[in-house]
Amino acid sequence: MVLSCENELPEILRQVDIVNFREAMTERHEDYEIAFVEGSISRKEEAHKLRKIRKKARVVVALGACSSTGGLNCLKNRFPMRYLQEEVYGRGAHKKKAFDTDTVRPIDAFIHVDYYIHGCPIPKKEFLSVLTALLMGSVPKITNHPVCVDCKLAGNICVFEKGKTCLGPVTRAGCDAICVTYGGVCWGCRGLVDDPNIGAHTETLKRYGLTADSVMDSFNLYDRCAIKRKR
Repeated sequence: MVLSCENELPEILRQVDIVNFREAMTERHEDYEIAFVEGSISRKEEAHKLRKIRKKARVVVALGACSSTGGLNCLKNRFPMRYLQEEVYGRGAHKKKAFDTDTVRPIDAFIHVDYYIHGCPIPKKEFLSVLTALLMGSVPKITNHPVCVDCKLAGNICVFEKGKTCLGPVTRAGCDAICVTYGGVCWGCRGLVDDPNIGAHTETLKRYGLTADSVMDSFNLYDRCAIKRKR
């Protein structure tokens, strides 16, 4: 999504020096002040690199769902490591001891994170907003209201009225409810709001003949790591 800012990149490059961008450039330097970190952590080597980034950077921003909450990669944590190794690499693979892999976790399980840009994928406008704020020396404004607000602003019919389940009542907005607008439901890719109104959501579920347990599997898709940590 960052590379899709092709119209804005020339102006960005007039304001900052990009010294390390693995997906877009081969040259690399380590003299950076702001680090945008993408992806979850599942190996000791990754955790080591992450801690080195934190020592160098004045500001660390978690970029996207995997970095912020662990994202889809946390589905791995539902299964024993031996089972996963044998499913992917064949029977007896665990005996070879060639797998430097561990439980998947978001980056804030290892370092302090200053700001988060949520979503899978992240919204382009939010990335630009956070970057602009950091360059101006101000605090980025991170959305902290539920997706239901974005849905109402978009004029969407509540998906519960259509007989579906949705995580919008407790999921952080900022996506303009794009999934619901285009006929889907909210899968919670932006993680929970800081203070989710669980009581109100429970009442909503009751009104449509549902229970919290009946929709918990939906949270396992994007927020598996967060749920496990909170328990």
